[in-house]
Amino acid sequence: MAQPEFEEIVETFEFLDDWEDRYAHVIDMGRAMAPLPDALKVPATKVDGCASQVWLVAKTEGGVFTFEGESDAMIVRGLIAVLRGLYSGLPVGEVAGVDAGAELARLGLDEHLSAQRSNGVRAMVQRIREIAVNA
Repeated sequence: MAQPEFEEIVETFEFLDDWEDRYAHVIDMGRAMAPLPDALKVPATKVDGCASQVWLVAKTEGGVFTFEGESDAMIVRGLIAVLRGLYSGLPVGEVAGVDAGAELARLGLDEHLSAQRSNGVRAMVQRIREIAVNA
């Protein structure tokens, strides 16, 4: 079961007719995120396997998983926002059980991202899972 925030993203995508509007929405979601402090943009938080620069910083409070992120590419920053909708707020033990591929397919992202961007999303999902397992 996806988080309510992710369900809202799915509903918004259903109302947007073309992919230009959907890309614009994803970019707007990224713009709405607070910037990650420069002090957190370090090698330990950098995600390998992304063509763009990507940093993810996660935390667990009371067993609940949340994360912040940033990228130097606007579309990737938006994809981080989508992943936050999917994962943030879950009990940490449920993070690894999320079928990110299936959930993101509900948005059609699997069909409309370049191979390079898809690889980057997979790398971010892998990092999120690793962080949650080690939390």
